[in-house]
Amino acid sequence: MKSKIIITSRFGILALAVVSFSFAGLAMAQNPPSAKDKTFMKKAAKGGVMEVAMGKLAEQNGQSDDVKSFGKRMVTDHSKANDELKSIAQQKGVKLPSQEPSEKWSSDKAYMNMMVKDHEKDLAEFQAEAKDGSDPDVKNFADKTAKVVQEHLDLAKETQSKLQ
Repeated sequence: MKSKIIITSRFGILALAVVSFSFAGLAMAQNPPSAKDKTFMKKAAKGGVMEVAMGKLAEQNGQSDDVKSFGKRMVTDHSKANDELKSIAQQKGVKLPSQEPSEKWSSDKAYMNMMVKDHEKDLAEFQAEAKDGSDPDVKNFADKTAKVVQEHLDLAKETQSKLQ
């Protein structure tokens, strides 16, 4: 008798969990991200893919060990952020651009100048989304990633100053 009650209560808990997850999925489907959140996600995805592509070029073609190291960090950090963003977008039903950028390598200095400028722009966009976005998952991603973008900007400026 006791084992029958335990089995029944476990089944009840399982059923309750399934129903809860079903309602959570339904709630997410009913509240899609705003147009502003979707635009942010698409721009962030495009920028993240560019950062990875340029980071790979910096690793391969950089003359300075600092530039190569910076490029490697861009590949690692932005690949991780890109994967997280893809997961959020998939949950929200947002299609992200997947086109590979056709960036070319010119020099360490040109790359670092571009990285400083790009990360300044990205930081402002991520901070704005973290502050003003409407979707909590996208806001959380933007807030968390803004901290990493700030680290990248600081490192980019430091690396840039070594090339002067």
